[in-house]
Amino acid sequence: MEYLNYHHLRVFWMAAREGGVTRASEKLHVSQPTVTAQVRALEESFGQKLFTRAGRSLVLTDAGRSVYRYAEEILGLGQELMGTMQGRLPGRALRLKVGVANVVPKLIAYRILEPALKAGETVLLECLEDTPERLLAELAVFGLDLVLADAPVGPAVRVRAYNHLLGECGVSVFGTERMAKAHRRGFPRSLEGAPLLVPRQDSALRHSLDDWFEREGIRPRILGEFEDSALMKAFGQAGAGLFPAPSPTEREVCRQYDAHLVGRIESVRQRFYAITVERKLQHPAVIAISEAARGTLFK
Repeated sequence: MEYLNYHHLRVFWMAAREGGVTRASEKLHVSQPTVTAQVRALEESFGQKLFTRAGRSLVLTDAGRSVYRYAEEILGLGQELMGTMQGRLPGRALRLKVGVANVVPKLIAYRILEPALKAGETVLLECLEDTPERLLAELAVFGLDLVLADAPVGPAVRVRAYNHLLGECGVSVFGTERMAKAHRRGFPRSLEGAPLLVPRQDSALRHSLDDWFEREGIRPRILGEFEDSALMKAFGQAGAGLFPAPSPTEREVCRQYDAHLVGRIESVRQRFYAITVERKLQHPAVIAISEAARGTLFK
């Protein structure tokens, strides 16, 4: 009977995680030929190629992606075993690594991800916030299980990933009590000349809002552009201007930011995507997220 070489598996995992032999050798403090030889030994034991070359880069094959997922579990179990033997509390959690694009509103991100914590298993949720481009790069080397974004991966992005539409919703406009009263009547025409806080130009919502304003012939007074949606709402709470947010979060926005609903723009649609390296969702927590979003949140 042949046995799995745990050390070779760890070297392979590091090479896949770091995106190549050079960085893996630096992390492991061994020579590049050593990393190459041990990866080849693992390939020979499986009888399958785990990497293929794309220019000067190493790319996982289908078999390599499968081995990587197993390696994550196996190495995680090894760390858990060491922790248990050293007196730390036992108990294995299902790990879910999520990258949240910085253009996704925090409240909607929470509503989307919340079902993962109720998926029937103990889930350890790790959230990283960054630009979509950086998150997709991390996803490509299997540093993330999922990227949550407001736009699908376009053809210009050189990452093999799949877009899973979670759903879409309308957009609501909020403000302080005084500002809401001043602009609620005659909405949405009342937005003409109104002080408005909006997302930055690189967000899908901003593009949709700009297109809608142009179609409707409405010209609000843009007072601020924000990358962070929570910061935008904080400025809105202080009375700096009206601000948009996804309609499913109306109750939370009003409660957390002492805001008041001005009106809803149903024709401006905001979409949210789960982006993974798998054509078919497999992670139990990701499946729970997708089912809840499609069945309840964006129904």
